[in-house]
Amino acid sequence: MKQIQQVLQEYEQVLNGSDANAVVALYSSDPIFMPQFSPAQVGRDAVLDTYKQIFQTIQFQVKFTIHEVEPMEELAYARTSSSGTVTVLADKKTTSEGNNEIFIFKQENGNWKIHRYLFASSQASN
Repeated sequence: MKQIQQVLQEYEQVLNGSDANAVVALYSSDPIFMPQFSPAQVGRDAVLDTYKQIFQTIQFQVKFTIHEVEPMEELAYARTSSSGTVTVLADKKTTSEGNNEIFIFKQENGNWKIHRYLFASSQASN
C-alpha cells in the first residue's frame, strides 16, 4: 500500500513542521483523532483546533516506523511506532518521545485519508 506509506511519510513531515492545516488536509472528511490523555476529537474543526493547540505548545522532531499496513476494501489500517524528541516551546526543554500508533485510513475520491488516529506513549514519563 504505497499510497498509505506516502501519507504516513507526509504526516511525519507536516507534524515535524508544526503545520496544522497540512496535517488536517491528510485527514478524511469526518475524522476522529484520539490523543493520549484527552477526549476524542471528532470532526475536522475539532481536529484542526487540537493540532493548532499542540503546535502552539510543543515542537516535534520524530520519525515514524511503519510496521504493517493492512487493506480492507475501502478502509485500511497501519500500525506504526514513532520516536524522537519533543520541545516545550515555553521553556525550550527537550525530552525524548516514543509512541505506538494505529491509523485507520478511508478512501475518499480515490485517495487514502487518515480516518481515525490513536496513539499511546511507549516510554515512561521523564
